[in-house]
Amino acid sequence: MVNFALLKELGLDEQGAEKELQATLEGNDVTEMLDIAGKNFTNGAMLPGKIVNIRGDDVIVEIGLKSEGVLSLSREFDEPGDVEVGDEIIVLLEQVESENGLVQISKRKADRIRGWETIVNTKKEGDPVSGKVTRKIKGGLLVDIGVPVFLPASQVDIRRPADIGEFQGRVIEAEILKIDLERRNIVISRRKLLEKQRTEAKQRLFDEIQPGETRKGTVKNIADFGAFVDLGGVDGLLHITDMSWGRINHPSDMVKLDQEIEVVVLNIDRDREKIALGLKQKQASPWEHVEEKYIVSSRLKGQVTNIMNYGAFVKLEEGVEGLVHISEMSWTKRINHPSEMLSVGEEIDVVVLEVNKNKQEISLGIKQTEANPWTVLADKYPQGTVVTGKVRNLTNYGAFVEIEEGIDGLLHVSDLSWTKKIAHPNEMLKKGDSIQCVVLSVDQDKNRVALGLKQLTEDPWMHAIPTNYHPGMIVKGKVTKITNFGVFVELEPGLEGLLHISEISDQKVENPQDVVKLGDELEVKILRVDESDRKIGLSLKRAQWGGGEEGQSSEAPADGKAAKKYKGGLDG
Repeated sequence: MVNFALLKELGLDEQGAEKELQATLEGNDVTEMLDIAGKNFTNGAMLPGKIVNIRGDDVIVEIGLKSEGVLSLSREFDEPGDVEVGDEIIVLLEQVESENGLVQISKRKADRIRGWETIVNTKKEGDPVSGKVTRKIKGGLLVDIGVPVFLPASQVDIRRPADIGEFQGRVIEAEILKIDLERRNIVISRRKLLEKQRTEAKQRLFDEIQPGETRKGTVKNIADFGAFVDLGGVDGLLHITDMSWGRINHPSDMVKLDQEIEVVVLNIDRDREKIALGLKQKQASPWEHVEEKYIVSSRLKGQVTNIMNYGAFVKLEEGVEGLVHISEMSWTKRINHPSEMLSVGEEIDVVVLEVNKNKQEISLGIKQTEANPWTVLADKYPQGTVVTGKVRNLTNYGAFVEIEEGIDGLLHVSDLSWTKKIAHPNEMLKKGDSIQCVVLSVDQDKNRVALGLKQLTEDPWMHAIPTNYHPGMIVKGKVTKITNFGVFVELEPGLEGLLHISEISDQKVENPQDVVKLGDELEVKILRVDESDRKIGLSLKRAQWGGGEEGQSSEAPADGKAAKKYKGGLDG
């Protein structure tokens, strides 16, 4: 019987096939055309044939009729180079006699019909098949498994490839997803088959794999933190820290996609189906004998590999780095960032300060490659040495003065003046000033130098002030500072006395500014000269009293309340 459904698929409709057959029968011997030696020669019949000649692209096929059929070598045969005279093939009889008088046959259509019938009769959904990818089409690939079938792009692989066209020409294994008999359509999945195979392989792998084993795998994915390696059903994680004993910037520096590598199994979590892998563990750790190799205080060379805010990492050998902390870079220079001294790739001399094998840490120093200038500073600047330096910085408690490059001394606020009360160094100094100071002490253990400014002159409280000022004297002075407890009066440059609020007037004074102003010239009476506390107590109201009170002006008031106010005036 003629398979008219298949003929329709191949471009021949049922009515056309019947008419063609009828026309052919009318001009030929019916017995010869319809049944010669048991062969059916109706349009749509499948016939055995034999290649009797090959002329260029024409393949001459004998099928038992008076006329021979002609096939196109390039279009009808999958492997044209393998076709030879004498080969026996199956063809589809499309037309017994065409307009040019030749028998019209097709091997390719016969192959498709036979292939479809074979698939339908022998395969079902879920069965594995094998075929060659013939071309890339919209949405997927066309695969020849005996008939053209569709492989969707999403079903090509477990991880969708960047370009599915790379599969063209390859023979692949797949699984039938769907057979649509009505539409004569078959959809296959390579991914589903791979997933099944992978599940089976995963189970086998977890049954046998053990920590410490060396396994071969293929790099399937690369991330910033590491690479995933397919061990054959299971992806293991090769973390970036386990790739090399040395420093690497990114996993792609060590491995490439689809690269086959040998790794060591570090850890297996069978419950979570996770495997940790190592690459560096194939070699002995360079930290194994690090304590014997890098002796504390030894000097060696290294290369700067990385610079951080807190220091620089220096490679001593492949896989072994030490840290030079910013504080270990210079004895004297003020370093804000290690990049001021070092650059990546630079080779430098370092000294080993400390080695911790367990933590894999080595502390290094650069400044230790030179003599410590602080060890000779005490001899260079003995106590009492007068030095000239530049004010580098001012703080609430004093000024830092650079006495030589990298060596700062502290000039404390209490060492600025013998007589003047100074709240902040900026009252006497400014940044950048060049000044003379006296070295008070050198502490080489703490790397500190103490300086003094007032020590350049003799302490006036030793002789001059007690001699020139004594209780009962009436003196003139200028108001330099007003506080809530009293007024400071400058008696001479650098020497001030305190006029307590209780000694301003016979009347009660709530606010000293109600009575005196800054810059006012006042006549005041000296009440007390305290050499031990370096204070002079003054009184404005007593200087204004008459002669009768003069004699008792140097003594404190008799009553307790007034005496308390008086002492407060002196101690303020």
